[in-house]
Amino acid sequence: MLRSTRRQAIIGAAATALAATRTASAQTPLKVIVFPGMSNLAQFAALAQGFYTKRGLAVELVYTPNSTELRDGLAAGRYQIAHAGVDNAVAQVETANVDLFIFMGGNNGFNNLIVQPEIRSYEDFRGKVMAVDAVDTAFALLLYKMLDLKGVKKNEYEVKPVGGSLLRYQAMTKDKTYAASMLNPPFSLQAVRAGLKDFGSAVSVIGPYQSDGGWVLRSWGQANGDVLTRYIQANIEGIRWALNPANKAAMVAILADRLKLANDVAAESFTFSQNGFAVDGKFDVEGFKNSLQLRADMLGTWGGKPPAPDKYLDFSYYQRALAAM
Repeated sequence: MLRSTRRQAIIGAAATALAATRTASAQTPLKVIVFPGMSNLAQFAALAQGFYTKRGLAVELVYTPNSTELRDGLAAGRYQIAHAGVDNAVAQVETANVDLFIFMGGNNGFNNLIVQPEIRSYEDFRGKVMAVDAVDTAFALLLYKMLDLKGVKKNEYEVKPVGGSLLRYQAMTKDKTYAASMLNPPFSLQAVRAGLKDFGSAVSVIGPYQSDGGWVLRSWGQANGDVLTRYIQANIEGIRWALNPANKAAMVAILADRLKLANDVAAESFTFSQNGFAVDGKFDVEGFKNSLQLRADMLGTWGGKPPAPDKYLDFSYYQRALAAM
């Protein structure tokens, strides 16, 4: 009887090991390109808590230096999924004829206008240089509109592409000729600690804004619908876990590790940005309409009249994901 029990235990252990091996080998690899920052709260939590793994996904987060690599890399197939300011997805469709769709939202971007200490009013921006990621997408348009509404027009200052928020923050602290830039945490908070000034949030001036979301090539999404659905489920679970007050200390530790921050900076960044996240990563259609209008107003796209947002959206995968949770 004892030998039989041992034999059954050995067989059971072997079966468990085989199942684990099969599970590991069944993991679908996904390269997801993002900007480093607080916008990736859902992804950071999902990775740390194993929400991707339990759904058969091996997700690798890749930090992009700028929006050009993010857009070009997705179009070329180097990455399967992109998360960033969704105006980048609009730009891909409109300027590069890339067939894609946005499948979920994320947050409002938590963007604040950060300026050099000698800037005292909007009048001081005239004749100065503004640091942006790319001159014709996302947060650059926020900056243009924010200044425009305060009476400073685009032809009254210079714009230079520098790269993502980290690179813009570094540029402003090293080169005082960069008078201002749109930054989000942790970089906006680090900038203020370094002596720069905060001129206020973008949404307080321009209104609702759909910033970060996820998008994929339409061909990839249609061929990998189940994978995309499971990915969305893991992100929803991730943002729920991240914003649960019971998990705050653990989430701050994850942020400190992922973004190489001091614990107090990670904690301040987390507190600062919490209210900017959408429940369950839901997409803000009204905020997106405002985003499209920004492109029309500041770049003259579509003759000033943006198309209906449905052109860029497909929430069928998100709805299936949410319904099954």
